[in-house]
Amino acid sequence: MPAAIDLARRAGIDRVSLDLIYAIPGQTLSDWDEDLTAALALGPSHLSAYNLTFEPNTAMTVRLGKGEFEPTDEDTEIAMFELAASRTASAGLVRYEVSNYARSGEECRHNLAYWRQSQWLAAGPSASGHYQGHRWKNTPRLDTYLNTTSPAGHGPITDHEPPDATRALTERIMTGLRLAEGLDSAVILDAACAIDIQTPAALSRVVANHTNHGHLEPRADRWILTESGMLLADGIAAELMAAVL
Repeated sequence: MPAAIDLARRAGIDRVSLDLIYAIPGQTLSDWDEDLTAALALGPSHLSAYNLTFEPNTAMTVRLGKGEFEPTDEDTEIAMFELAASRTASAGLVRYEVSNYARSGEECRHNLAYWRQSQWLAAGPSASGHYQGHRWKNTPRLDTYLNTTSPAGHGPITDHEPPDATRALTERIMTGLRLAEGLDSAVILDAACAIDIQTPAALSRVVANHTNHGHLEPRADRWILTESGMLLADGIAAELMAAVL
């Protein structure tokens, strides 16, 4: 890895981002500390640290089901999460999303576009697009993509989801809550009211509950996860999404 990064920098590529995975079966907290030390010593401007998840229908999940190895216990996984936050902070990288850290101004603009529900076009086979509430995916086959043109002038689309206010709101909650900037409560509540007049109250009850437990910090009209809330981000988002649905 050091050689590859050195070559990139010599070629004029100054922005270097590293992706790390932790909570790997058999990995200790000391192992993870060594990984972080090695990664941060390379001076990246951006670092992502994701805990290993066992996705359905993958070889690793099958092996887990057969008892070939044990998953990392929850306490160790939490310790690894907290260690990543402290070590990156010491290296001058600020957490701007639950699993992502960057120097000021070096946040990943590509991912932020997704997390903030911005718009983007799909270019190439298997690419996905989001424009004015429409979501779609291009055909995965290169030859089909190159040789087929629709009357509208774009390549063949395999999946299309028309605008849907409920889906848009739940997606905004799911991705936006993970950001350090949190969710704009006025935007969320306005969108919720447009769906159902009772929905804003349901959302506010979830927010109040997690605020009382120290997981959310309403600040400057935003709902922001606290440090303890970061550990429960997916669960809190699921409760807010359920309040919408």
